[in-house]
Amino acid sequence: MSIEFNHIIVRVKDKWKSARFLANILGVEAGPEWAQFVLVRTNNGVSLDFLDSDNFQPLHCAFLVDDAEFDAALARIKDVGCKYYADFGGNGPSQINHLYGGRGVYFDDPNGHVYELITKPYGETPEQFREI
Repeated sequence: MSIEFNHIIVRVKDKWKSARFLANILGVEAGPEWAQFVLVRTNNGVSLDFLDSDNFQPLHCAFLVDDAEFDAALARIKDVGCKYYADFGGNGPSQINHLYGGRGVYFDDPNGHVYELITKPYGETPEQFREI
C-alpha cells in the first residue's frame, strides 16, 4: 500500500470565513460542510478541514503549484491586501523567493496560520538557512 496525505484539520475562529479566504487564494471552492468541518480540497484530493475553535496554534501548510497557478494566486494575494513575504521568518516583505529554480511565497491568513506556495519541490537546504 502506498502512503498518501489525505487531510488536515485547521482550527480557526470562523471556519467558513477562513475556508473561503484560502479557497479564494488557491482558486478553488470552499465547501461542502461535512459534519462540523468546512472542506477546501486541492486538485489532488487532499483537503484542509476547517473547524471552529477558540484554542489553536498557528500552523504552516505548503502547496506545490505550477507557474500559472502561482501567478494567479499571487495576484489574488495582492488583490485582498494580504501580507506576503519571501521566507518563513517573515523576511523579504512583499517579495517572493527563487529557491530551487522556482518561485515561492509565504502569506498569513487572518488566524495567524502561514501558507506557502512553491513552484518547485524543495531540495537540499539553501546555504542561507543552514545555520537556523
